[in-house]
Amino acid sequence: MRYFNAKFITSYAFIEQMPQSDNIEIVFAGRSNVGKSSMINKLFNKKNLARVSSVPGKTATINFYAVDDVNFVDLPGYGYAKVSKSEQKRFKKLIEDYFKANRNIGLIILLIDMRHGPSTLDLKMVNFFVDAELPFIILLTKSDKIKKSQRDKMLKIIKSELPFSDQIEQIPFSSQTGEGVDKLRELIDYVCNDE
Repeated sequence: MRYFNAKFITSYAFIEQMPQSDNIEIVFAGRSNVGKSSMINKLFNKKNLARVSSVPGKTATINFYAVDDVNFVDLPGYGYAKVSKSEQKRFKKLIEDYFKANRNIGLIILLIDMRHGPSTLDLKMVNFFVDAELPFIILLTKSDKIKKSQRDKMLKIIKSELPFSDQIEQIPFSSQTGEGVDKLRELIDYVCNDE
């Protein structure tokens, strides 16, 4: 896949606005401030494809990007307390509606901050994906921000906290150093070529 050909397609604030899912969809999900926008820019090797904000919770829509005939879907970040209750509800409903809408999901990439491990909401997402039999992996972001001495310890903690962790692919990832980018692209290519 020619990742550098990625382009932003459009955003949707409501599930009713979305056309049918004809192309395979690779989905990005995770808490606000987990580094989704930075990861998207690194994956596609484009500086400003996804807007990176210093204010968490800025992605308030489902954003679609495309490479060839593959759609990449960036869901709103969840769990950011400083967004109003009504906005939190709207984000939650938008995410839930997306997963209930019978989309052509090839792979979900669930981003978890490697420094902190999975939150309660992250664990809910994992259990939801497992129960719904949705294909997913975990991308452990901000791996460059954790000391080498702490890294193995943190990976063990994450493994112990994740349900079915021995069956879930977990990739340490850094938007700064590029760690994990090649591995992530390989997995995406494998899923898309398998269709």
